[in-house]
Amino acid sequence: MPFPHADGLALLLIALTTLVIGASALHGMRYLRESGAPRRRSLLLWPLLAMLWLALSTLFASAHLVIQYLALEVTALCAVALMLLPGSQASKEAGRRYLLCTLSGSLLILPAVVWLASRHDDLSMAALAQVEVAPLWLAAVTAGLLIKMAAFPLHGWLPPAHAAAWVSVSTVHAALVIKAAFFMAVSLWTTLAPEAVGGAQLLGWLGAAAIIWGSLLAWRQSELKSVVAYSTVAQVGYLLLLFPLLFGTTGEVAALAWQSTWLLVVSHALAKAAMFMATGSLVLAMGRGDLQGLSGVGQRLPLSLLVFGLAAVSLLGLPPSGGFTAKWMLLHAAIIAEQWQWVLVVGLGTLLGAAYIFRVFRYCFIVPENEQEIRVPPVTLDVIALLLALGAMGVGLAAAPVVALIGGAP
Repeated sequence: MPFPHADGLALLLIALTTLVIGASALHGMRYLRESGAPRRRSLLLWPLLAMLWLALSTLFASAHLVIQYLALEVTALCAVALMLLPGSQASKEAGRRYLLCTLSGSLLILPAVVWLASRHDDLSMAALAQVEVAPLWLAAVTAGLLIKMAAFPLHGWLPPAHAAAWVSVSTVHAALVIKAAFFMAVSLWTTLAPEAVGGAQLLGWLGAAAIIWGSLLAWRQSELKSVVAYSTVAQVGYLLLLFPLLFGTTGEVAALAWQSTWLLVVSHALAKAAMFMATGSLVLAMGRGDLQGLSGVGQRLPLSLLVFGLAAVSLLGLPPSGGFTAKWMLLHAAIIAEQWQWVLVVGLGTLLGAAYIFRVFRYCFIVPENEQEIRVPPVTLDVIALLLALGAMGVGLAAAPVVALIGGAP
């Protein structure tokens, strides 16, 4: 059966997908009209978002390798098409770059799936749990999935893609699309490689490098969307810390790591979607996307900046947000496992995250020498983003039912 995997986690991820894509569609409807996007191109946004929702929901609900792979490819193709919608030279170049990268990942995954299918009739995860695969097979598939999730050091395509895409596209891509490859990677590793402790540690170190490198690059950016894009690279790193805490550890550690990671996925998706929407409002209002153009928005666009700040609270892992609860549980798992390096990495990543977030706020509260004209965005744009940001906060305040829905480690 291709769909026996509709457990609590799958239902949670499908609900998250529905919420974020629905909010992005509503936000995009008004934002594209205000930004003067070509009507013929903007009309393509909603069918592509609907197709993306179907592909992601299929992936999360399926426990069959072939179904997951096909859903992942449809997800990638929808993401490429969405990136090309602006029609600008920058979006075309970014879309082609992303297409090249995602196809490179597919060229690593597809032969491995075909090879496995030639030797086993049943490719359901339940049946594959009894199969032994060579380390090279696992390495090839994992490398392909790391490309698709923009994990360090294979993240080069992500920032240009976000910089050139519409806000609604960046929202769903950062919040959902890269999580699809992560979901499939976790599914395969827990099924086919439960004893691959050395490989899991390597993925953890890649995650640590992503946290540090992504945060440093975010701090160095001069464009607001680039800051948010590089912060996504760093946030992907936190997800990879699941692997060293899930494999080769006690049941208590594995359960804490499992629950904290998926709680982080939910809170990050809501917060990052809200942050990109707030970024879109700020850029639309100021008519420019560089940080220096934000001078004075602290007094003139308080609601947009409030949304950005609330989203940042969750991304940094400050109380009482979902990001705080998730990171607290992750640190608890690392301490119990006596893997102190991850405690240091999470702490350093939080400090670096605060550095680039407060750098943005510093520009926002600079009083400009010459008052520049701004275009106040419709309040509905900020309201949609605010609801998502509050959702990220609510995940932390009501973490118990979410954690219960996630369940224990497989």
